[in-house]
Amino acid sequence: MAVVSLDGRSFGPALVRPGILLIGWWAKWCAPCCVLGPDVARVAQQHPDITFALVDVDAEPELAEVLGVQTMPALMVFRDGFLLLNHVGPVPEPLLEDLVRQARALDMDGVRHEVAEYRASNARVRIGQHGG
Repeated sequence: MAVVSLDGRSFGPALVRPGILLIGWWAKWCAPCCVLGPDVARVAQQHPDITFALVDVDAEPELAEVLGVQTMPALMVFRDGFLLLNHVGPVPEPLLEDLVRQARALDMDGVRHEVAEYRASNARVRIGQHGG
């Protein structure tokens, strides 16, 4: 699969799609960012079932601000809408491959279960704080 560009309109639909979404945040003026794009493109060729995307922070400043991207390059890895990694700094191609491997290996049923338990326990704490 080719690397896609995300903007304010396409980000939401890409995020809610099941599967792995790897996003590289970059800027034309950022020297290390010039390496990120080609590395992401090479890894994307090996994993056509994964969505690989790049976001130009100068073209999408609002999206970068909403997601807290302040330093480039940055890399985010999502799976089934869950943020797995938010990394700032260069990411060499072998590490990208390792991140893909780790994202694939993650037990998402276990993650969903843990999140549900956390939310339920957090709800009980809030109810208790309000005298309920």
